Formats: sequence, C-alpha cells, structure tokens
Amino acid sequence: MATTNLHTILRLPTGVFYKQGVKANVIFFDNKPAAKEPWTREVWIYDFRTNIHFTLKKNPLRFEDLRDFIDCYCPDNIARRKEAWQPETNPEGRWRKFTYDEITARDKTSLDITWIKDKSLTDLDHLPEPDVLAAEIIENLEAGLESFREIYSSLNKT
Repeated sequence: MATTNLHTILRLPTGVFYKQGVKANVIFFDNKPAAKEPWTREVWIYDFRTNIHFTLKKNPLRFEDLRDFIDCYCPDNIARRKEAWQPETNPEGRWRKFTYDEITARDKTSLDITWIKDKSLTDLDHLPEPDVLAAEIIENLEAGLESFREIYSSLNKT
C-alpha cells in the first residue's frame, strides 16, 4: 500500500473461475512512486461472495450480476462513492469503506474482510447442493493439508 493506491476490492463468489472452494478477489489500484506516507487512505470493498452462489456450469456468473458493483464503484467519478452498508439500517449492505488504519490494525493486515452474516450457517432449509458442500469441504481440507505440508517442510529445513 506504500507504492500503490489500493482503492477497491471485489470479493468474488467461490468457484466462478475454477471450482467450488477456490476464492478469488479482483483488486483495483493505481501505481504510485514510493513515498514517505502510504498512498492508500481507504479501501472500498464489495462483498459479492457472502450468501451468493455461482457455478461454472449450472449457474455461471453473468455481466448483469455485476451491475450493482459497477453502480457502487462509480467508474466515472470514484469520489462520489457512498457506502451501502449501515450498521443499523443496512447491515447486509455489500459496499463498505475501510480506512488504512482499520486495515493495518487487523491481524497480519489481512484484506480478507467480511461483515455480512453468512446465512448458510444458520438457514438449514436453504443449504447449497450436496455436491457444492462436498467440494467446499474437500477444498478446505486440501488447503489445510497444504498449509501443514509447508509448516512441516519449513521445520525440516532448520
């Protein structure tokens, strides 16, 4: 964030590019020369992942699905952006701004930020299809195994 103005993150639903469980984000930034102070002052995040399900074959992502993001992004003048998220009146709002200080205060400066309640964890009547759930479980297990392999490998190098 010191040499770019990272201004927008679009959190995409899992599985839109590869397979279920694979997360993807699109980041929007402007390159800047190195400076004493970071260029990034605030990051706008559009959560198009939580409670949204697409698949490569049965329910593919279409351009029209991104219309709300494009409207929120304000490509003609990003200075006109307004948050859709409001803690009291619209806690499900997908468009939210975070300051540089809020982001750097996070554990490991993580940009994996969520604020919308995941309904799949509480709405048992509307769970994803079993094949989607199974694929997500496999992806999570494989990611965990890969992390353990990296830890094991680094321990054996010392």
